[in-house]
Amino acid sequence: MKIIIYEVEDWERPSFEKVAEESEHEVIFVPRPLSAENAAENSDAEIISTFIYSDLDAEVLNKFTNVKLIATRSTGYDHIAIDTCRERGITITNVPSYGDNTVAEHVFGLLLSISHNIPRAIYQTRMGDFSQRNLQGFDLQGKTLGVFGTGNIGEHVIRIAKGFGMEVAAYDVKPRKKLADELGFCYGSMEEVLYGSHVITLHVPATPKTRHLIGEREFKLMRDGVVLINTARGNIVDNEALLHALADGKVAAAGLDVLPEEPAIREEAELVRSVFRKSHNLETLLVNHILLRMRNVIITPHSAFNTREAIQRIINTTIENIQSFLEGTPTNKV
Repeated sequence: MKIIIYEVEDWERPSFEKVAEESEHEVIFVPRPLSAENAAENSDAEIISTFIYSDLDAEVLNKFTNVKLIATRSTGYDHIAIDTCRERGITITNVPSYGDNTVAEHVFGLLLSISHNIPRAIYQTRMGDFSQRNLQGFDLQGKTLGVFGTGNIGEHVIRIAKGFGMEVAAYDVKPRKKLADELGFCYGSMEEVLYGSHVITLHVPATPKTRHLIGEREFKLMRDGVVLINTARGNIVDNEALLHALADGKVAAAGLDVLPEEPAIREEAELVRSVFRKSHNLETLLVNHILLRMRNVIITPHSAFNTREAIQRIINTTIENIQSFLEGTPTNKV
């Protein structure tokens, strides 16, 4: 079979090359994400592996006439046209668990950066200002953390929060009562958690039901001066509503590892290209650019997962997914 690995870095290749060495399958590496522009280059591929920046919509998938497996190197699979795959009998596999503790640690990296004004403190000190001006923060101990989504990542977040002496209130459509009893937190309604939390962190998947889960109505329900952390998916938060909430002080600060249209905001010149306007929401991009420049907003480039250990787990699981498919017993099917 012909296997194409997209979005691959040089240091990742040896692990995937073992698949070729141990079998008669051809493995081709493409550093760029898969898109409509480069799909035709390897249209005879039977197995495709991508990360989240590739676009596997119906148009792209239809360029691949022989594809049998898409092995995404991520937990989320909202970048893949699921219906098209089902219609064509294409198997999809993902990496259901690789960075639960990794992402949870990043949550507190963002939160501590906010609570101790670390980015501003670093900037002022580098500029030769060793004063305490504008650097007063707040303790996490005794604050209530509202956790939306208590799956594997949410569970790790709660365990860390307890180490900081925080109270935890959680919302989930499928409460885990045994976990709540074990870790000493309580579930509440969405409204109760929004109203009672000093900090809110999001750990729900991207689905049509969770799109703009946090919007204008939800911000109004929050206490004044709340901190919002989002390491899940960009579309879970209505960022225009977030912008207004930041402007009027309802939200004191935000830590974001994800934004809607995030791959597109890397090049500002793209904002004025007419062809670009047809393929991206300019209003969303402009809101993102405003957020990037606000002092009370910390944004990281979807890097919460990016540790050596987590990336190796992603690679190992993806290889296992490919090998099990080749053996006729696919694992981690979506």
